Amino acid sequence: MREYDVVVIGAGMSGLAAAIRVGLAGRSVLLLERHEAPGGLNSFYRKDGRVHDTGLHALTNYAEPGERRAPLNKIFRQLRIPRETIDCNPQRGSRIHFPDRSLRFGNDPTLLEEEIASAFPAEIDAFRRLEEEARTFPATDLRSTGLWARPFLEERIADPLLREMLLCPILYYGSATEDDLELDQFMILFRALYLEGFARPREGVRTILRPLLKKLKEVGGERRMRCGVRRLVPAGDRIAELELDDGTSVRAGVILSSAGRVETDRLCGLHPPEAGNLVGRLSFVETIHIHEGQPADWGWEDTVVFFSRNRPFRYRKPEDAAVDPDSGVICIPNNYEYPEGRALPEGIVRVTAIADYDRWIHLPEPEYRQAKEEWLERLTAVGREVLPPPRGEPGPVVATDMFTPRTIEHFTGHLGGAVYGASEKKKDGRTAFRNLFLCGTDQGFLGIVGALLSGISIANRYALAIEGAAAVEGAEYL
Repeated sequence: MREYDVVVIGAGMSGLAAAIRVGLAGRSVLLLERHEAPGGLNSFYRKDGRVHDTGLHALTNYAEPGERRAPLNKIFRQLRIPRETIDCNPQRGSRIHFPDRSLRFGNDPTLLEEEIASAFPAEIDAFRRLEEEARTFPATDLRSTGLWARPFLEERIADPLLREMLLCPILYYGSATEDDLELDQFMILFRALYLEGFARPREGVRTILRPLLKKLKEVGGERRMRCGVRRLVPAGDRIAELELDDGTSVRAGVILSSAGRVETDRLCGLHPPEAGNLVGRLSFVETIHIHEGQPADWGWEDTVVFFSRNRPFRYRKPEDAAVDPDSGVICIPNNYEYPEGRALPEGIVRVTAIADYDRWIHLPEPEYRQAKEEWLERLTAVGREVLPPPRGEPGPVVATDMFTPRTIEHFTGHLGGAVYGASEKKKDGRTAFRNLFLCGTDQGFLGIVGALLSGISIANRYALAIEGAAAVEGAEYL
C-alpha cells in the first residue's frame, strides 16, 4: 500500500493550492479527483466547439501588481507562480439594480462611495465607516466571530434599501445560508467585491488552472484523475487509510479534504444528527447565450449586474417553483478591459438564479429537458428586462446552454447541489479526526482567491505545522 506525507481530496482550487504548498516543502503529496477535469466548481467544459466556464463570473480581490499585501498577490508569492500567467483583466464596471434604485461600483472604491453619496446622502458617512471596518477586519483569522451580517448592518446603516442592495452581491457571490451570512464571510466578501473588485483572464478559468497544474507537476506532486475516495477508514481518533474508487488503498500522515463538511463526514462513516441541517439549501441554474457581436455595442456595458425585481430582496430556496426569477446575477464576460485587439470573439450573456434542488433532481429525463428549455426562455426575458433597452437589435444568438442543480451536484459532489456547501463553516478546518482537515468551500474562505487561500492556509497550518498568522503568509517560511 502506497504511503504519502499528505493526501488531498479534490482537485478544485483549494485542493490544487494545498497540494502545491505541500510539494513546495519537499513532502510527498497525492491529489485525488473523481472527475476528468480539475477545478471543481470553477472548471470548464466543451460543447459544439466552444469552451464554457462553469463557475467563473469574476476573479474577485483584484489588485495591481505592486500591492504586495493584497490577497491576490500573496497567493502568487505563496504558490511561486508568476502573476502574469494568470492574465488579470480588470472589470469595466458593475451594477446593483433594484426596482427604484441602482448603484454602480468598480475596482476603485470611490465610485461606489460617489453613488451612495448621491442616492443615499444621509448614509455616506456610515458607509465610509463600514468600509474602514472591512479594511481592518482580520479576514484570514481561522477563528469565527459567531456573529451575523444583517444585525451588524442594521446597527450601522439605517436605510433598509441600502442594506439590501449591499447584501445582494455579497450573498450571491458566497452565502450558503438563506437571507444572511456569517459576519466573517460578509467582511471577506465586502472587501473582495467593493474594496478590491473584479478581474478575469481572457480565456477564462483555464488560464488559472494551467499554471496550478504545471506547478504541481514541477514540485513532484502526484495527481490521479477519475479516482475518487470511496471511504476513509478510521482507527481510533485518526484516519488509517483511504479506500479509492478503483479498489486500491493509500495511507497518509495528513489528509486534507475539499469534498465538503458533510460529504467528508460521510466518507468516514459518520452521520451526526445535525448533518441534515448542515446540507446547504441554496443551489442555482445558469443560462448561457452566445451572440454574434459585442454586448457593449448594444448598450449592455456592465460587467456584472446583481438584481432584485422585488422588495424586500429575497435570497432563499424558492417555495413554489423550480427557479426564483425575481433576483439573480447577469454576467457579461466581454466587459472586462482586455488588451487592444483582444476582445472576446463572441458576445456572452450569463443569467444566474436560485433554484430548488428537489424539483430538479427528481424530474424524469424528458421533463428535465423540457424544464431547461422553459427556464432558458424565462430567464432570457428576465435578463432583457433588467439590462438597459438595447440600442438596435442584439446580435443573433448562435448557441445556448444551461446548467442546473443536477449538473452542480454531479460535477462538485456537493449534496443538494449546494454551490457554497454547508450552512455552517469550519474556519479552523478541524474534523473529528486528528489527521483529517477541511479546506475549500466549507472551511469558509470564499471565491477563487478565497479557495486558493484556504488551501494554502490549511496546508501550512496542519500539513506543514506553520502556526498562527504565518499560516496564511506562507512562502517565506519554506
